[in-house]
Amino acid sequence: MEILKEGSKAPDFIAKDQSGKTIKLSDYAGSKVILYFYPKDNTPGCTVEACNLRDNYQELLNKGIKIIGISADNETSHQNFTEKFSLPFPLIPDTEKNIISAYGVWGEKKFMGRTYMGIHRITFVIDENGIIQKIFTKVDTKNHTNQILTELK
Repeated sequence: MEILKEGSKAPDFIAKDQSGKTIKLSDYAGSKVILYFYPKDNTPGCTVEACNLRDNYQELLNKGIKIIGISADNETSHQNFTEKFSLPFPLIPDTEKNIISAYGVWGEKKFMGRTYMGIHRITFVIDENGIIQKIFTKVDTKNHTNQILTELK
């Protein structure tokens, strides 16, 4: 598997979101896309990150930027998370980890002295031509929108 870098072609995918709507990355050609991977619905950091993107959603849309969130949670979990926090963007349940693997965000993690496998919190900004413009490996969950917009200036 190729390690994705800024300047790499973003792997295309076809998946269903939390509402069962088919999402195809290539359908977003002509728009910038924030493709953000997060560990788990309804956890503190993931909730703060999702709500930061939600709170700045209109500003991002005004700049021609779309948002897609992905985790390994199932459709029901994503539906509940979306409803609970009024998230206006699609969340893809990647329970088989196909997209997660294609983007290389699955790997070893350490927490409180324990080592385990999980999703790394990583955001890819994909340009209008499907090229990875920026990769955020150190996501500031409280200020993620600002972090992204500052880099894109």
